Amino acid sequence: MSAILVVNSGSSSFKYQLIDADTEAVLASGLVERIGESVGHAAHTVTVAGMRTDASAAPEPTVLDATFERDLPIPDHAAGFAVMLEAFAQDGPSLAQSPPIAVGHRVVHGGARFFEPTLITPLVEINIDELSVLAPLHNPANLQGIRAAKAAFPDIPHVAVFDTAFHQSLAPAAYTYAIDRELASAHRVRRYGFHGTSHKFVSEAAAAFLERPVDALRQIVFHLGNGASVTAIEGGRSVETSMGLTPLEGLVMGTRSGDLDPAVLIHLARRADLSVSDLDTMLNKRSGLLGLSGRGDMRDVVAGVEAGDPDATLAFEVYVHRLRAYAGAYIAQLGGVDVISFTAGVGENAPLVREQAMATLAFAGVEIDPVRNAVRSREPRRISTDSSAVAVLVVPTNEELEIARQTLAATRD
Repeated sequence: MSAILVVNSGSSSFKYQLIDADTEAVLASGLVERIGESVGHAAHTVTVAGMRTDASAAPEPTVLDATFERDLPIPDHAAGFAVMLEAFAQDGPSLAQSPPIAVGHRVVHGGARFFEPTLITPLVEINIDELSVLAPLHNPANLQGIRAAKAAFPDIPHVAVFDTAFHQSLAPAAYTYAIDRELASAHRVRRYGFHGTSHKFVSEAAAAFLERPVDALRQIVFHLGNGASVTAIEGGRSVETSMGLTPLEGLVMGTRSGDLDPAVLIHLARRADLSVSDLDTMLNKRSGLLGLSGRGDMRDVVAGVEAGDPDATLAFEVYVHRLRAYAGAYIAQLGGVDVISFTAGVGENAPLVREQAMATLAFAGVEIDPVRNAVRSREPRRISTDSSAVAVLVVPTNEELEIARQTLAATRD
């Protein structure tokens, strides 16, 4: 077995997947959480191949997931990796018999320095640490995971895959903010964009689904989860994206405001006596759908809309209004569009959001099939009519698989 271990590390948790490098099958996955608390939690899921039979059909291969959970003290990330290794040893698959050939790490912010998957050296670690000023909630946690993983697996390559890397193809006109250029340069203020791993995966999967070359398509990808972003992709390259210096700009999100007049912050600082820390908390944790309706989950918002709740209705309308505004702007930037894809938790599972986001785009050739749009599936699927000039798709994202692919490519270069 040749496998890639993919690690996505947060400040008090990390997720992992072991992916077969040849078949791209997930062999095992897990979550280690509540790191640093009195009692932590670890869940390890093993994918077991089996056979399914019935009286009228020949045996068919099937896949069964077996999950093993435990609660125990996990004081730091190093202890968390020890717990993960113990889970592999006890519950499988055995890493002692078939160790991974490389570890791929999600790193949120690569600044303007990293534009491709990068083998992690001590210098790369220093750079990731220096870029923490641009992602103080993410890069330090990513770095903790890298160091713990390198201690656990010291003899194999470790590769950083950056959320921002896909957007390094943005032109200066797209990434430059209209503020004092010397101040911007001194403090590295520009648009970087995020969710790049997902946008890359989905745009390539959409092209494969349509059986068309990715470099021949003008695409718009809506990554709609608790965090949300939209990217315009031309010929497989990001040319415009909604998130900016940080993941706060752009669409309305679960708890984040998205686009905002900067003077609102000045006004609130003066009139409501809010500090920089207060404003940061308000914009990132008490805004978006939560701030508008008291509900941070789109499922709860839609339920409120259906129940006639006015706050939920307004939150939904604001959310959709922003989606339509970006769709129209990106169609203009691309000079037309061939494919629009929805992905992530909301994008994949909220038919009403997709229907309303596309409702005003008939001028661009978009025509949604309500029956197709209502279908729930984990597979890529078309939700536009056969006569629609624009293919509208739902494409489940798989950032872990994309990280594994990029990790494998980096180790073979």
